[in-house]
Amino acid sequence: MEPPTSSRLNSRKRRKDGSGPNGATELDGIPPKMSRRSLGLREPAPFSDEVEIDYSKPYIRVTYEEAMRGTPLDRPVRVYADGIFDLFHSGHARALMQAKNLFPNTYLIVGVCSDELTHNFKGFTVMNENERYDAVQHCRYVDEVVRNAPWTLTPEFLAEHRIDFVAHDDIPYSSAGSDDVYKHIKEAGMFAPTQRTEGISTSDIITRIVRDYDVYARRNLQRGYTAKELNVSFINEKKYHLQERVDKVKKRVKDVEEKSKEFVQKVEEKSIDLIQKWEEKSREFIGNFLEMFGPEGALKHMLKEGKGRMLQAISPKQSPSSSPTHDRSPSPSFRWPFSTKTPPSSPASRSRNESAVTYDISEDEED
Repeated sequence: MEPPTSSRLNSRKRRKDGSGPNGATELDGIPPKMSRRSLGLREPAPFSDEVEIDYSKPYIRVTYEEAMRGTPLDRPVRVYADGIFDLFHSGHARALMQAKNLFPNTYLIVGVCSDELTHNFKGFTVMNENERYDAVQHCRYVDEVVRNAPWTLTPEFLAEHRIDFVAHDDIPYSSAGSDDVYKHIKEAGMFAPTQRTEGISTSDIITRIVRDYDVYARRNLQRGYTAKELNVSFINEKKYHLQERVDKVKKRVKDVEEKSKEFVQKVEEKSIDLIQKWEEKSREFIGNFLEMFGPEGALKHMLKEGKGRMLQAISPKQSPSSSPTHDRSPSPSFRWPFSTKTPPSSPASRSRNESAVTYDISEDEED
């Protein structure tokens, strides 16, 4: 049983020496982990009328300094954020994330206005109130949802929900005959500003849909929606169907053009390869032809060698120079007086002359 005790001692030492996880120290740069009391991490956030509040304890607001220092786990800082949250998007989620991270221990309450208030003070919404409630419930930063939230916050509402701070962007929100509906909250020191996410808003999304209305109408008609469901007239329906067919034809033509371009490109590549191979083969053939039949080719050398061998075979063999000669001494020639003709030569000299003549002739033929 000794090894387990030693391992326990080592593990205790690591936990004691290192202030962070796995024995890490503050110098390692690992941020310390904080416990979060949030139901929204595992299940949808509950509605306010489903949450029990212990009213026996007195409601005492925490100051900004106390909230920043951190409050006990059983007394989180209750932050309230309200809005319409129509077409819930990343801008809404980022605003709620900022509200959740305002203080070390935050309980985020989100109020969603009803359809009646929204239509009266702001305008028509794409999603109804139940869809907007459900969208906010499933945001991971939300701990509690207030349905039918008031347009202007009253002291009674703040006390009922025991709200410490109200989070919203710092831009004055003029509505309901007021230059800023959060003016009294700011004066009471309960306002906690957040930053808006640029480039994304419900109005921007609606603007995109309205701008590309024909595209989305054709898209939904293609997916099986009827013209009545899309509030599209009979003429526009036929126009959209015709445009869809024209687009399909254009796409086919474009595909054919791309395929033909690819085919032509492949043919050009193959033709270039064939021309290069033909040029290489032609150069090789010409080189081989010149090596065989050129002025210094192998054929000429073969003919010369053949001629030399033939001449050696035809010409008689000369006697060795050491052998004694048996030729007779030439007889003295007799010249007739007043005659230009040479006297007849002897047979031996005649044969020598003929051999010389044949030798000369053969050399001429060779030249």
